[in-house]
Amino acid sequence: MNYDKYPETKIIGFDDDVFENQQQIKEKIMTYKSYEDFCLTVECYPGVDDEILDLIQDVYEPRFVIRSEDIFYDKDKLNEMMASHLTDDRVRGVMYYGKMEDFVDDKKLEAMKEVAKSHGRILIYGVGASLISRGDIYIYCDLARWEIQCRYRKGMPNFKQDNNDEDSLRKIKRGFFIEWRIADKQKMKMFDDIDYLLDSNIKNQPKMITGEALREGLKQIAKQPFRLVPYFDPGVWGGQWMKEVCGLDSKQDNYAWSFDGVPEENSLYLRYGQTRIEIPAMDLVLYQPVELLGMKNYCRFGAEFPIRFDFLDTMGGQNLSLQVHPLTEYIKSHFGMTYTQDESYYILDCQNGGGVYLGLKDNISPDQMIQDLKTAQAGKDKFHADKYVNFFEAKKHDHFLIPAGTIHCSSANCMVLEISATPYIFTFKLWDWDRLGLDGLPRPIHIEDGAKNIQWDRTTKWVKENLVNNIQMIHNDDDYKEEKTGLHELEFIETRRFTTQQKTYHDCHLGFHMLNLVEGSQAVVESPTNAFEPFIVHYAETFIIPSAVLEYTIRPYNDNETIKFIKAYVRA
Repeated sequence: MNYDKYPETKIIGFDDDVFENQQQIKEKIMTYKSYEDFCLTVECYPGVDDEILDLIQDVYEPRFVIRSEDIFYDKDKLNEMMASHLTDDRVRGVMYYGKMEDFVDDKKLEAMKEVAKSHGRILIYGVGASLISRGDIYIYCDLARWEIQCRYRKGMPNFKQDNNDEDSLRKIKRGFFIEWRIADKQKMKMFDDIDYLLDSNIKNQPKMITGEALREGLKQIAKQPFRLVPYFDPGVWGGQWMKEVCGLDSKQDNYAWSFDGVPEENSLYLRYGQTRIEIPAMDLVLYQPVELLGMKNYCRFGAEFPIRFDFLDTMGGQNLSLQVHPLTEYIKSHFGMTYTQDESYYILDCQNGGGVYLGLKDNISPDQMIQDLKTAQAGKDKFHADKYVNFFEAKKHDHFLIPAGTIHCSSANCMVLEISATPYIFTFKLWDWDRLGLDGLPRPIHIEDGAKNIQWDRTTKWVKENLVNNIQMIHNDDDYKEEKTGLHELEFIETRRFTTQQKTYHDCHLGFHMLNLVEGSQAVVESPTNAFEPFIVHYAETFIIPSAVLEYTIRPYNDNETIKFIKAYVRA
């Protein structure tokens, strides 16, 4: 297998705009030391380590250092202000749509602005630093969300908190619902203004590029196919398939998840000459939303990427938790989200009776089922899923559709490509097969929420007719076969599967396409007008075609090889 775990996009024309190590960064910052009256502003995404502050102070030698965190309210006041959005739940919160300034003490801000006007070398450093002053030179220090989550697990606290030892799920919740939201809104102001972007993802190995190199790099990416940087994580139900296919560490017990197509979570690797720069993929979504998404999708979703692809590996593992996703009205009224997690399971591989639990059996009692779930959760009995929920044996290339409100889960011995809407964090687990998480704690269960969202009329006959391999032939001749595999009419995502040994033509001017090569060793994506270099993808890799590409072709890399790929896009 030749799955690429470190996909890069080569940026043309800015090789001299890169500072590839600490020494080069220091040498550049040293040039500003010669100015007696000078303000250097270094704005940070929440989670950036103070090693960056130490690096800059060491060579810049400021007369005054202004820590921007001091303009924010103290931790207790922040907790009070955020309480209604954080809630008491371990993983669920309410989306915050305000701005960073909401948590700033105006009196402190005005005082810091006056200090920033003083004579001498000034350094303004930290989250929200540009609220005080843009400075004479403006550096933005960025950090990917996966790295932030890893740092939470190792004990890093949230912004202005001392919750080092708190459950990492609660830290992530605070980031997801509030900190990252206001930081992204603040970040959107910086793209056209910064002088430099500093990549702080690898501790003690910062790298820096000019603002122009970042802006032009993002513009280049928005006009060509690209891949996100995948990450992999173990889980209590995890399997063994990804170890082999994706070339992962064989010493790990398992891998459960892979995010290989979630711009809100994944990174981008940008290659400038000999230097790799890592940035959050959300930077592309925030800076080039129309070019990436297409105008219709941008008008509908804003600067959000509404489709995600990820892997769920239970091959040699265990069942996923039995679960349901909220209906649109419920997720909107309870959690502040504008759309919900409609999804589907595309079966990449399956063995030994693996399958999918999906929908309810006929003539069950909803009240009795909920009571049995509560009894099981209290540890008084096991929940007998087969009494209430349909089970469908699966085979490779089956596609199970899961509109919100449908009870479901994958069994053991399945390799699932999950194609879904983006609000992934909203899963109401109903039963977790009487087990603990890897952290030794019971995994979060939400029976009350689930009971209010289960669609009790989605029973066996309806599920078979609507959700299990509801495949329609669109085109079939000697050149290629195109099939509509989903999603259900209640879901906004359309999926098409192509089977071919030839070149196929695709039009994406109405909106982006997200794809995965689900069979075949390699495929080549090309521009009919040579607008971008040929782009090679390998088996099981997810890739994105921005709307600005307009048109592209896909063909097998090897002559006479049959390939299958699945393409998802927002239904018109």
